[in-house]
Amino acid sequence: MELELTLTPRQQAFVEAEADEVLFGGAAGGGKSYAQLADALLYALRYPGSRQLILRRTYPDLERSLIAQHLAFYPRQVYSYASTAHLGRFVNGSLLEFGYCDHEKDVYRYQGAEYDVIRFDELTHFSEEMYLYLMSRLRGANHFPKSIKSSTNPGGVGHAWVKARFIDPAPAGRPWAAASGTRLFLPSRVQDNPFLMQRDPGYLRRLENLPDAQRRALLNGEWDLFEGQYFAEFRQQIHVCQPFAIPAHWPRYLTLDYGTDMLAAYWVAMDEQGRAWVYREVYEGRDNGKGEEGRGHTIGAAARLLRQAGQGESLRAALAPPDLWNRRQETGRSAADYFAQAGLPLTRTSNDRVNGWRAVREWLAPGEDGQPWLRIFAGCRNLIRTLPALQFDPRRPEDTARQPHELTHAPDALRGFCVYWTGPARAPAKRRAVWSPDQWEDYERADAAGRAYLIEKYGDPF
Repeated sequence: MELELTLTPRQQAFVEAEADEVLFGGAAGGGKSYAQLADALLYALRYPGSRQLILRRTYPDLERSLIAQHLAFYPRQVYSYASTAHLGRFVNGSLLEFGYCDHEKDVYRYQGAEYDVIRFDELTHFSEEMYLYLMSRLRGANHFPKSIKSSTNPGGVGHAWVKARFIDPAPAGRPWAAASGTRLFLPSRVQDNPFLMQRDPGYLRRLENLPDAQRRALLNGEWDLFEGQYFAEFRQQIHVCQPFAIPAHWPRYLTLDYGTDMLAAYWVAMDEQGRAWVYREVYEGRDNGKGEEGRGHTIGAAARLLRQAGQGESLRAALAPPDLWNRRQETGRSAADYFAQAGLPLTRTSNDRVNGWRAVREWLAPGEDGQPWLRIFAGCRNLIRTLPALQFDPRRPEDTARQPHELTHAPDALRGFCVYWTGPARAPAKRRAVWSPDQWEDYERADAAGRAYLIEKYGDPF
């Protein structure tokens, strides 16, 4: 049988991708769902007896999109679909199962199953726990190539982990090696889909008329901005800078968020204009944002780690939230007491979340010269990763969501600094040069240019 499929170059790249994990994502209208279905069809025909699973978050989502779409172009002479079982069968014995995971426990519906390819449509609608569990279902005794192929737009509950897994580590279009295998991100734009542009020329205009956050995410496929984002003003190109040597006279602060499961700490320096520079990060714990088990710290170990990382710098204050001053019933001592005993005395900062987040927003805002009041060194990667990933709390819009919990540690530490009153650095006092009588004699005899030369050479004596 001769099969005719018309694919865009981006869709063709998705079909031909050989990485273990592939994400085709970005702007709306890029033809991502069609690429999934076309790739599933070609794989099933190429590998007789293969088994694939294609997932949406809910079954109504499946019915409205993938199921209806694939029935419109899968050839009936080689394929049949049983709606009650949500299962498609090919004449060569290949199977295409349509599934959903409405709740976390729904992943156990697939316990014991084996698949050659697992496909997530709208991956950011899934949690990372769902993804990792279902990855374990990718197995089989045959020699068919195994992979997870996903498609999505920015935004949704899984935006942060998808961005961290696929977008941040490597440039788009370049496969790279991770612990679990090779990964590849293929960006999509609506302009890459000429079929949609021809059939519905008004679609692009409708995207352009969306509110700013939705427009930039769905039209431009920007992963640093998405619907529900709390700090929509954060821009990597504006707020992130390359490291430089911090002048010795700039006052320095340490601000931290500590628990036995996680230590997030940041060093911040203030310049003469009152701008803050976040220049060092310590981020360690069991919930370390790497998709792997990290290590927690006792107070003594945390204090030693921070003192070692601080390189003996003099601090104006080491800031911590008030809960570290809560006294333990069994000892009558607080975590702050133990930090002080370990050589790191703490200064109490505010734990007012709403006013704290307002303070963070003020620091992110630009001054009269257009530059923000707060900049972050590129090495503080977890703060750069998690701060723009925070979403609004749906029940309390003036606050940030507290889930996923891993995203909250670094921003909470930064909030402790931003809500604490600080002042700008003072330039070091100017020292007068001491000249010898001969130098003064040369100065008296010199013209204006000569006097300027002598001051530059020997220092200003005035």
